[in-house]
Amino acid sequence: MQLISSQASPFVRKVHVVLHETGQSQDIEVIEAGTTPINTPDHVRAANPTGKIPALIRPDGPALHDSRVITRFLDARAKSGLYPEARIWELLTLESMADAIMDAAVLITYEGRVRPEEQQSDVWKEAQWGKIRAALDVINTRWMSHLAGPLDASHIAVGCALGYLDFRHDARGWRTGVDALAKWNEAFQERESMQATAPA
Repeated sequence: MQLISSQASPFVRKVHVVLHETGQSQDIEVIEAGTTPINTPDHVRAANPTGKIPALIRPDGPALHDSRVITRFLDARAKSGLYPEARIWELLTLESMADAIMDAAVLITYEGRVRPEEQQSDVWKEAQWGKIRAALDVINTRWMSHLAGPLDASHIAVGCALGYLDFRHDARGWRTGVDALAKWNEAFQERESMQATAPA
């Protein structure tokens, strides 16, 4: 299988962490691809017509895209239990919230790196940060008992979302007011799979 990838993408990182956690990294050929909303290489669009990464090219079926689709496929392939049915709705909700943090954070990044300076909107960037802040507050107040439980895909998603905030938006100080989440994250980032997939 081939994974269309970018080392800086938090969505790609989710997939790599699952690969590490499930012992499947050796089954994947990584194909690096630089994409932005206004520049999509042909081989990325061939795997995913929307031009987004990650995309997983399989020898026996159509390419899979969207990180949540790929991580569920990899979990099922390895029978690793990262999507346990006993708490599937809670897990999927928290994973979705973590992905929303990533979406908003990536959009802030693109606004600063892709759009010309005179076209950038500080109001729009702050609106995206407001979404992130609200999600962090909710996770810190309502979801810490879930994060304290056995590893599942939502833990990985939250860890990758917070890792991306550190990578691209550290100056905003996301830890302020979310002490329990910050403490959890400090330990989670020490996992071997997280260390092996740190963005650069």
